[in-house]
Amino acid sequence: MSKFNKESGAINPALTQAITEARLSRRGLMKLLSAGAVMSTGLVGFPETSFAAEPPVKGGKLRAAFANASATDTLDPAKGNNSGDYSRQYMFYSGLTELDKSLNVQPALAESWHSDDGITWQLVLRKGVNFHNGQPLTSKDVIYSLSRHKDPAVASNAFKLAEQFKTFTAVNDSEVKLELSQANFDLPFMLSSAPFLIIPDGTKDFSKGIGTGPFVLKEFQPGLRTVGTRNPNYFKAGLPHLDEVELLGVTDQAARVNGLFSGDLHIVSTLTASDCKRIKASSDFAVLESKSGMYTNLIIRTDLKPGSNEDFVLAMKYLQPREMLVKTVLQGYGDVSNDTPVPPWHPLYNADLKPRALDVEKAKFHLQKAGMTGQTVEIVTTPNIEGSVEGGQLIQQFAAQAGLKVKVRRVPYDGYWSTHWTKDPIGYGSINPRPTLDMLFSQFYLSSAPNNESGWKNPQFDQLVVAARGERDQAKRKQMYGDMQTLIYDHCGTLIPTFISANDGYSKKVKGVEAWPTGMMMGYRFHEFAWLTA
Repeated sequence: MSKFNKESGAINPALTQAITEARLSRRGLMKLLSAGAVMSTGLVGFPETSFAAEPPVKGGKLRAAFANASATDTLDPAKGNNSGDYSRQYMFYSGLTELDKSLNVQPALAESWHSDDGITWQLVLRKGVNFHNGQPLTSKDVIYSLSRHKDPAVASNAFKLAEQFKTFTAVNDSEVKLELSQANFDLPFMLSSAPFLIIPDGTKDFSKGIGTGPFVLKEFQPGLRTVGTRNPNYFKAGLPHLDEVELLGVTDQAARVNGLFSGDLHIVSTLTASDCKRIKASSDFAVLESKSGMYTNLIIRTDLKPGSNEDFVLAMKYLQPREMLVKTVLQGYGDVSNDTPVPPWHPLYNADLKPRALDVEKAKFHLQKAGMTGQTVEIVTTPNIEGSVEGGQLIQQFAAQAGLKVKVRRVPYDGYWSTHWTKDPIGYGSINPRPTLDMLFSQFYLSSAPNNESGWKNPQFDQLVVAARGERDQAKRKQMYGDMQTLIYDHCGTLIPTFISANDGYSKKVKGVEAWPTGMMMGYRFHEFAWLTA
């Protein structure tokens, strides 16, 4: 039986002590595991935890900047596809569940959930919650919010995930019965993600951002700024602390950091390693490093030449300067990866799949088998995808030694995701963490996934993804996910050389922020918890 209620969600004392003492070391990891910090549900990453030393201050306006900004910025949870979108959506909307800093699923708009078989779920809603327009939250809002992802006309980024939703029944105003097409015991974790935030029944116009979240929309200018004011009727007592939050889209790296130093900004996302060094040298600012499953990946389309040749893809895997990227480009703010999207600290990580070392001779061998010796290929990069430009340039150098000519073409970030991502034969992507491996695999690796970056199709992998959702035996589940990672490691055209820490810079006037493994800026939810000192 899978069940959660408010009482059963308490963290035990041993876990609290372990989290307090632990960091991402082998000893710290063992303490967390022994205390039960990690649930075997495919969670990505572990938190570094600290506790506030002073009581929160109420009031004030905080200004934050993300690296994402374009005319496609959206308030529609179904359409969000970057950190800026996620953060503004968590400002105005709430989910049925949410993940805490220990990656435990907690109640939000749903105060409890229950399933005996992983197929039929009862969701009991929190009473007394109102949307920003005063309308009470009911089961109709939940059914509308979840079911709209199944409508192809909505073009939801969670369309593939929502295919699991078979039927919805409003038992009464505060209870929903959800039947899935197959068992999925990760459902409560999935419902915590940004696409499944709850909106009012029948919403078509998102310009007002009406939700139940911690802030009420005051202004939204896509590509520029989003302003929210404190929701006085927020269902979480005492939150948020701030009166107003302004989110700015600032794609220029130097402008974000300079804005922080000038005092125009209080917190900024997506720092480079050199930015971190500069900020740490100041007594007035600090760096928030969040270890997570975020990565920059080299995408080789396996349905296009030259990536349709597995020997070419394997040669490129041997040309990945993994250790060099971590030490020089990331300056230690990251971890070496083995080309699978599962970080080495993950409980379902397949440790048998060792990262391929940089090996020019092996690359040369596979290039010869692929008939690519002396040929020219192009790698498309963009500055705002961390490590992509440097990664492309390093590959260029080593590929020349292996007999392959590589051109590195740098393109503007504006329009990159719509024009280049997954469309170029060889180019870069950047993926934020997902709450579960099922979500990660379903969105980026299933043959039918709309965001299948390399166009890789593997029927065995597809079958394993579906089977693992309903497997309750944790040993069998781990084996399934290990087999899926092996298929990616051996055959997929998505190359992941490193995992990248999410580094945010902030003024020390900002309090209440800490590292969360669900993503940058406290899993995009910093505005709910932060406060400002004088």
